[in-house]
Amino acid sequence: MNQGLIPAKWAALTPGRQAVYDAPNDRRLSWREFDALVRRLANGLRGLGLRPGDRVAMLSRNCAEYQALYYAAGRAGLVTQPLNWRLAASELAAIVRDATPQVVISASEWSDVIGELQRQVDVPHWLEFGDDGDGSLDRLIGSASDDEPEWASKIADDDPFFILYTGGTTGKSKGALHTHRSAAAGMLNQTVAERIVPSDVYMLTGQMYHIPIVLAMNYMKHGCPLVLVNFEAKQALEIIEAERVSAFLGITTMLNWMMAVPGFSGYDISSLRNIQYGGGPMPSSIVRQALNSFPCTLIQGYGQTEGTTMCFLSQEDHAAAVAGVHEERLRSCGREGFVTTVRVVDPLGNEVPRDGRTPGQIIVRSEANMVGYWNQPQLTAQTLRDGWMWTGDIATWDEDRYVFIVDRAKDMIISGGENIFSVQVEEAIARHPAVLECAVIGVPDEEWGESVKAVVVLKPGQQATEHDIIEEARTHLAGYQKPRSVDFVSELPKAPTGKILKRDLRAPYWADQERNV
Repeated sequence: MNQGLIPAKWAALTPGRQAVYDAPNDRRLSWREFDALVRRLANGLRGLGLRPGDRVAMLSRNCAEYQALYYAAGRAGLVTQPLNWRLAASELAAIVRDATPQVVISASEWSDVIGELQRQVDVPHWLEFGDDGDGSLDRLIGSASDDEPEWASKIADDDPFFILYTGGTTGKSKGALHTHRSAAAGMLNQTVAERIVPSDVYMLTGQMYHIPIVLAMNYMKHGCPLVLVNFEAKQALEIIEAERVSAFLGITTMLNWMMAVPGFSGYDISSLRNIQYGGGPMPSSIVRQALNSFPCTLIQGYGQTEGTTMCFLSQEDHAAAVAGVHEERLRSCGREGFVTTVRVVDPLGNEVPRDGRTPGQIIVRSEANMVGYWNQPQLTAQTLRDGWMWTGDIATWDEDRYVFIVDRAKDMIISGGENIFSVQVEEAIARHPAVLECAVIGVPDEEWGESVKAVVVLKPGQQATEHDIIEEARTHLAGYQKPRSVDFVSELPKAPTGKILKRDLRAPYWADQERNV
């Protein structure tokens, strides 16, 4: 089950077919060429004296070298440790100190950050690539053996494969450790949900330092070409048209911006077969707009860094809802995936009623779950209990086991003793035609404890007032649920997954007092 051997299979079966198109660098690699890159990188890294289980960190935007590292590390018994280039050098240093990689590989555009990291952490080997780099990674690859790494056949299912640091939506980032087995199980969940076919062409829109990398590897596992991009809405549409892309994962913001591109209807995106969306609940009004705008099916995937993708709202669920059958399920993240069991439970682990009203926490049992948090046994024990992973997400579920996320446990607002779920308020606000996206948070209130505040991003060229937003919410919600104030911003802070960082929005309001949720 060594996932590093994926390129070897397709180099043998379809050596001349395109494996990777690195769009930012306009670089195309056949399966034969890509597999050779993987072999040489694996041998080069082990040639530095690395031992099984050693970590190799990577700081780069999406590129062919990054994709190759995942397979090369897997092939050599090493562990890929991606670094989020959006973080400050001090934050990156903390992550590097936590995982103690033996090697840091970086693209030359991050040379200043690497210089700062080198002053803060001690790492034996620093390698660089890119037009303005020192060429050290290229020299390592060029001098390495092209033979199949001797260690590849010795990698076991439960050997570590990669560490992905969480986006930290509720606090300090944590390293979720995945094995070859958990990656394979996550891929199987995705294969069934996305209904992958060998003729697919997959576009990776998310960054490789987070869980969408598993989706990309899964398409490659089926022999499908992978198109790498660093997302920009207009460019994404151009690449779909030029490369005949058939599938991609788009968070709510991505789909919104793509549909807002001037002349959207003029792009030939007829090659699209399926779009998966995720990164947080998408307002049903946006789901309907996407179904009307894109010439393909949609599925929703609910997942976490810790558990890859766990629930899916299927293509048929979307079609039925638009046709008027169970329309409410457009607000659902669907039902448990093929290799996953999902329950919604009270604090004692008892299932809450499947009545669509009673909230509980989502817990998940699956081989796709992480094996634990790196260097955090106490937190691992709190999160993984008796084979179940406690997600921290609050949801209801209905009699057919469709799951409706209502909030993160720490994002729930308590106002005047009433529990207010921010997702429900966001769903109501998103119905206003001028709203591109929004986030709802609780802020201190002397009378009520907390009051509801909406933070709104408007669509380009659109206008709305605070009164407009509050009245839109009032139309669809109980009086106590509507926002009491509205802030308008140009963008919302987000984690690598696309999830909105509500803690960052709340922080200025709670700086001098403790929030009890």
